[in-house]
Amino acid sequence: MTLSASVTQRSGLTPRRLIALIGLACLALIAGAWFFEIVVGLRPCKLCLEQRLPHYAAMGLAAAGLVLARSARLQWLVLLGLAGLMLWSTGLGVYHAGVEWGWFAGPNDCGGAAAPAAAGVQDFMKQLQTTRVVSCTEAAWRFLGLSLAGWNVLASLALFAAALTGVLGRARVCRTL
Repeated sequence: MTLSASVTQRSGLTPRRLIALIGLACLALIAGAWFFEIVVGLRPCKLCLEQRLPHYAAMGLAAAGLVLARSARLQWLVLLGLAGLMLWSTGLGVYHAGVEWGWFAGPNDCGGAAAPAAAGVQDFMKQLQTTRVVSCTEAAWRFLGLSLAGWNVLASLALFAAALTGVLGRARVCRTL
C-alpha cells in the first residue's frame, strides 16, 4: 500500500468526499475574495480577477463530478482535473505575488476592475476625479507578510496536494479493476 492510498484510507476521505472538500474549499476562497472586495473595500486588479478563474472552474467541476462521476475511473478523472486547476491557480498566484514583490514584470494593462456605471455626465466626471486605479504591483493587504496572492498560492498548493493524493490513490485502485 502506498503512502497516498494509506493516507486517504486512514482519514476516511473517499474520492467523492475529496472532490466535495476541494469544491467547498474553492467556494470558501471565492467567498473570501468577495468579502475583501465588497465588505472591506479592496478593489481587485486584473491579476486578482484572473486568479479566481481556476477556483470558479474547480467549483463547477467538483459539482459536476459529485453528480455525474459514479465510477472509480470518472472520479479519478475529476480529481485529475481538479489537480490541474489547482496547479494553474498556484502558478497564477506565484506570478502575481512575484509581480507584487518586483520579481516579475506585470502586465501592461493592469488597471483594476471597472467602476460602476455613471448615471450622468456629472457623475462620470466625479468618478474620473475620485477613481483610484488598482495596480497589480501593489499588495492592497498583507497578513504575516503575505498578500492575498501569496495566501492563494498556499491554499491552491494545499488543494493541489489533496487532489494529487486522491489521483495517486485512485490510480492504484483503477489499475486493480
